[in-house]
Amino acid sequence: MKRNESISHVMSKDPIVAHHGMKVSEVRRMMVEHGIHHVPVVSGKRLLGLISATDMMRLSLSAYGSDERAMDAMLDHQFTIEQVMSAHLTTIASHATVRDAAEKLRGGKFHSLPVVDGEGELVGIVTSTDLINYLLEQY
Repeated sequence: MKRNESISHVMSKDPIVAHHGMKVSEVRRMMVEHGIHHVPVVSGKRLLGLISATDMMRLSLSAYGSDERAMDAMLDHQFTIEQVMSAHLTTIASHATVRDAAEKLRGGKFHSLPVVDGEGELVGIVTSTDLINYLLEQY
């Protein structure tokens, strides 16, 4: 196994993102349509926050039993994307290693790391699943 493999080998480049000001329902649909659990929120390329599937589940529970359109209307009426996203993120630099990512994720408090360049612009995302897949490729 390569000990100093660059994070760029395992991260998802050009991740699906939500843009500042989008409706919460649009983010929910993106997650469903693309089968993803983490959506970085950006303004241009600058990372502002992250919305996880867990964040969305917390909101959706209050609409349990409603049809999809009713749930989306409720979400958009009650919440903005800024209210839903986590703004205090742990990120990883684009020049970091796979080991660096594993060390940050091993605590289990979160399962994704937005990858940013020196200016704080989003260049990718690495998840615990990405690291597991990388590990499996080594064997």
